[in-house]
Amino acid sequence: MTNSSASSPSSNASLTTGVLPGDPPANTPLRVVVLTGSTREGRFAPVVADWFLRFAAQRGDLELDPVDLAEHPLPDVVSPVPHPEAAEVTERLAAADAFVVITPEYNHSFPAPLKNAIDLHFTQWQAKPVGFVSYGGLAGGLRAVEQLRLIFAELHSVTVRDTVSFHNAWENFAEDGSLLRPEIPEGAGKAMLDQLTWWGRTLRAGRAHAAYGAR
Repeated sequence: MTNSSASSPSSNASLTTGVLPGDPPANTPLRVVVLTGSTREGRFAPVVADWFLRFAAQRGDLELDPVDLAEHPLPDVVSPVPHPEAAEVTERLAAADAFVVITPEYNHSFPAPLKNAIDLHFTQWQAKPVGFVSYGGLAGGLRAVEQLRLIFAELHSVTVRDTVSFHNAWENFAEDGSLLRPEIPEGAGKAMLDQLTWWGRTLRAGRAHAAYGAR
């Protein structure tokens, strides 16, 4: 006599491994958009972004997609109709499993082009983690990060706790873009990326199991 309530082998496997049918394989690299938010003339952003991309590329569990807003000017009018000029950035944000935002601090906040890029999108951010690499003067860009946390929470993103911050950023780098004192930034970077990867895999599995229901 067949027990109709018995679980199938596949469902038992899901219970014991935590892997749901349709989930990406556990070893599939996370696609991480590294978003550089400064477009100011003479900006220091490329130095910080280049270092971070070299550092993060040492990991085998990430697929990095650098998006520099200075190279992708976006419209400054928020509209319910998609902007053709934003299509490439929109597609890359939608395809991402996670984000790292590189931001300076301008006047106790973050750059306007970064806010514009965030506001032009919505579902692309949802149920995905966000990490931060900030730079500035004495505050190291941390006031910009704290404001960004509030904004990404409204967009149903998860911001990871640890950050990388460069205080008096220009004093941290040699002329070739390498770090003069790598121990602390690299330690902070590893902690941030470990957290980002955990959340990225967890939320990716959740989105594969069921569509996120924010409105």
